[in-house]
Amino acid sequence: MNMIRRFPILGAVLAQGLAIGLVLALLLLLRPLLPAGGWWPWAAVAGQALVAAGVTVLLRLPVWWVWIALLFPAALGLGLTFGSLPAWPFGLAFVLLYLFYSNTARERVPLYLTNRATAAALADLARERGVRHALDLGSGFGGVVRALSGEECRATGVETAPMAFLVSKALSRLTGRGTILRQDLWATDLSEADLVYAFLSPEPMPRLFAKAKAEMRPGSLLVSNSFAVPEVEPDAVWELPDRRRTQLYLYEMGKA
Repeated sequence: MNMIRRFPILGAVLAQGLAIGLVLALLLLLRPLLPAGGWWPWAAVAGQALVAAGVTVLLRLPVWWVWIALLFPAALGLGLTFGSLPAWPFGLAFVLLYLFYSNTARERVPLYLTNRATAAALADLARERGVRHALDLGSGFGGVVRALSGEECRATGVETAPMAFLVSKALSRLTGRGTILRQDLWATDLSEADLVYAFLSPEPMPRLFAKAKAEMRPGSLLVSNSFAVPEVEPDAVWELPDRRRTQLYLYEMGKA
């Protein structure tokens, strides 16, 4: 499971392989009942797409892999059926993926969305510790920032993916909760934050921990969703009672 989280393309290939195997087995079983031609090949494509997407969800891959699982069989089927397709739909898909997931290729930081249960747990944590300034690195659509923002806590999110930034900025303005900055997380000053939250990926965690140790005040807290810092023992691990059994790794700065 850790290997799939580190290299999600392995999970995507596994999902498509399982879907193809299941659909082929079903077609062989129903072969005597199927007419020549007609609708059933496209029903098989739809079935493969749905099964692959379901397996992708069960593997807890990021949401864009679910869309890839859904669209890949249809794109392949259309290509085999019609031979050539216009280029503009693929260009449009690329632009949309860039607007939402540009961080993935550049920084190996995909768009993971924090669920409501986790945001509520973070708000409880902030209240318990009397957090005055909370910072969300890679804030996505800003749900955590809005959950933490209040009279006693100033919450700020930084995001570079263009569409995620625009959506979160608009929601922050509409609700009057939190501040969203279009800013690279590595260029963000952590020295004023009492709590820094990150839901990134395994790849940047050693670098992020080094940055936090260098910049954050003693007693402040780094919280990582799902991804522990390699070879560093967390001060606490919270396992939440949500569907994915989210784990929050808590690292208090200034300890040996």
